[in-house]
Parts: sequence; structure tokens; C-alpha cells
Amino acid sequence: MGAGEVALILFGTFFVLVILRIPVAFALGLAVVPVFFIEERLTPILLLREMFKSYNAFVLLAVPFFLLAANLMNAAGITDRLIRLARNMVGHLPGGLGHVNVVVSMLFAGISGSSTADAAGIGSLLIPQMKKEGYDTSFAVAVTACSAVMGVIIPPSILMVVWGGLMSVSIGGLFLAGVVPGILIALSQMVTVYVYAKRRGYPVYDRVSILELAKSAFAASLAMMTPLIIVGGIVGGFFTPTEASVVAVIYSLFLGVLIYRSVSPKRLPGILYDSARFAAISLFCIGTASAFGWSLAYFKIPAALVEQVEAFGLGVVGTGILVALCFLIIGMFIDAIPAIIILGTVLFPVAENVGMHPIHFAIIGIISLGFGLVTPPYGLCLLIAAAIGEIRLVHALRDVCVILGPMLLVLLSVILLPDMILALPRFFMPAFIQ
Repeated sequence: MGAGEVALILFGTFFVLVILRIPVAFALGLAVVPVFFIEERLTPILLLREMFKSYNAFVLLAVPFFLLAANLMNAAGITDRLIRLARNMVGHLPGGLGHVNVVVSMLFAGISGSSTADAAGIGSLLIPQMKKEGYDTSFAVAVTACSAVMGVIIPPSILMVVWGGLMSVSIGGLFLAGVVPGILIALSQMVTVYVYAKRRGYPVYDRVSILELAKSAFAASLAMMTPLIIVGGIVGGFFTPTEASVVAVIYSLFLGVLIYRSVSPKRLPGILYDSARFAAISLFCIGTASAFGWSLAYFKIPAALVEQVEAFGLGVVGTGILVALCFLIIGMFIDAIPAIIILGTVLFPVAENVGMHPIHFAIIGIISLGFGLVTPPYGLCLLIAAAIGEIRLVHALRDVCVILGPMLLVLLSVILLPDMILALPRFFMPAFIQ
């Protein structure tokens, strides 16, 4: 069979299974089965072997540990302290609580590394409060979902750990490269909130004193040390990403159990169970997606794609736009981690062929997949926020599209200005990032 025929069978079977509402993790594994039976050189045992090989990676241990650290931080009441700090920082701006939503998501992103943890933890506190203070429910849901996207862009990020481990890209470099686009996305959202507030007359808070701001900053300072410990430790070469995830768990336990005393020993089994459950889902996706990606590589589908793209004569910018469109589309249908394994490994040779920097390619892909968390039909962050706001998802779509517009302009600027995101990695890690 040719590369085109195999691609048609694999992707065709996968999308049919997804339409039939088969869970994505199972759909990826089942989509490979027909090819293994049609091609006589392959056996179903190879499918299991490829899945096992994908699990046998030290760097993937970081996934469950980062999820556990995020859950511990949530249970420790870190979110309350961050909200108080964000309210004192930006609450006096028009649409105060909307700005608080964005800023606290940016702060929490530097702690959790997970957009879904961001949407659930912050949304459960701020969406009811925003509704009570007169904000439209659709706007409250939309700004919560869209701001949660920063969870996978601002370091530490679980997606960056997976991407770096799979494609041998510096995870420290990816962390540093995510800082600038994360801040730009937050600023774009705050501009949109400002416009909404002026048009709809949303309330503001009184400006607080410098002393009050300093007190709230001090109360949140220990939690804010988390990204500095993780990113600084990796960039400084003190520990690997996997070791950093364990450090994050130990530090979260230290804060929750000993300092804040908000996590009792009785709560720990429940936190461990929830973290293990979510980690198992993500890791099972990695296994089936790896088998799917191996099948694509076996039949030289990435090489065939490189030939097709070469015929168009696209440069770095054209390829960057193509990469972004592909990830934006696939992010609408499946979770980010399997999308990285399937599409990332296919498009990586295309990006290399035109001379795109691996970190530039990775950041374009991660931002695009992050946006997929608020675009239906998958849109997991939007689903979580809509459930908390007790509205149908379609009722929030208009506001989501308005907030997403400036965010897409940030993505375009990342594509057009690679030096903007590579500046920090080159400055702090000159020996590893060229």
C-alpha cells in the first residue's frame, strides 16, 4: 500500500470512530488495527510493543507528578491567595473581576502546568462571583475558558514536557520560549475585557493601597516561588524535568500540609486518586497515539508530506501558518497530547526542511493546541467553564470568538517573529539554544 492509501485508512477510521463517540484514546488504537491486518509484514503484537515502548520513557513520569502538584496546590487554597493578589493588582480597572480572572490564570499557569486544572479551580470560584456582580454569564464562562489556555503556554507546561521528550527538544528552552507569548495572550485578553467593560458597564473595585498590595503579594509569595524553582532548576541544570516535577510535588505538600495547613492527611488519598485517574487517561492516550504515529512513520507518510509541501515552495512563515492551521483544526477534535504525537511527528520533518527552529515549531504547535481547548466540539476548558456557569456551551461561543480573535493575532506574531520567542532561551541557555 502507498502512503496516501494508508493515511486514508488510518485517519478515515479514526474520524469515523470519533463521530461514533468512541473515546479518543481507544479510537487511536482501533484505527491502527485494520492496517496491521492488511499489511502482512505487520502483526498485532507490534501494536502492543510500540505502546509499551512509549510508556518506557523516564520523562513521561513528569506528567502524573505535575498533575499531582496542581491538585495539591488547588487543595491547599493557593487559588484564593492568587485571586486576592490579582484583585489588588488589577481590580480597579474597568471590568475589574474580568481582569482578575485573566491575571490569576496567568499566575496559576506558572504553578499548575495544566489548563483544565486552571479552568476547574479558578472557574469554580470566579464564575459564580462574576454572575453575582452583574457580569453576563456567557462572558464569565468565555473569559474563564480562554484565560485557562495560558496553563499550557506559560511554564511549567505538561505539553512542553511531552513535546520535548518525544522530539528531543530542550524542555528548559521550551519553558523559556513560552513566557513572552503567554504574557502577550494575557495582555490581549485584558484589552478585550476592557472593551467589554466599557460597552456593558461592568463594575470596578476601589484601588487598594500599596500596603494592601504588598500584604497580598507576601501571602502569595511562597506559591509564586513554584515556577521559579521549577524553571530555574531546569534552566540552571540543577535537575531534569522529571526531577523538577517531583520537586514541585514535595514543595506543594510542604505548603499545603505544613505551612498553610489546609491539606489534612485525610484528604491526601482523594487527591492522589484524582491525580492518578487523570494521569492514567493522559498516559493511555500517549500509548495508543504512539502506535498510530509509528504506523504513519512505517509507511513513510511524513516523507510523502514533505515532498508535497516542497512542491508549494513554502518558506518559514508559510510553513508556520500551515502548521498552526493543522494544529488548530486537529485541536478541535482530540486532546493535545495525542495530537502532538500524531501531527507533531508528521509535521516536524516539514518544519526542519524549511529551516524552522525546533523551539519555534514547538511553540506554534503548543499555542495552537491550547486554543483547541476552547473550540468545539472538543473544547475541554470551555466545557468545564460552561458546566460551572450552568449554561449551554453554544451560548458562550460568540464571546469566545471575540476573545479568541486577538489571541490569534498573538499566534500570528509568534509565527512572523521567531526571534521574539527565542530571545529568552538564547540569553539564558546559549550553550544549548542556537
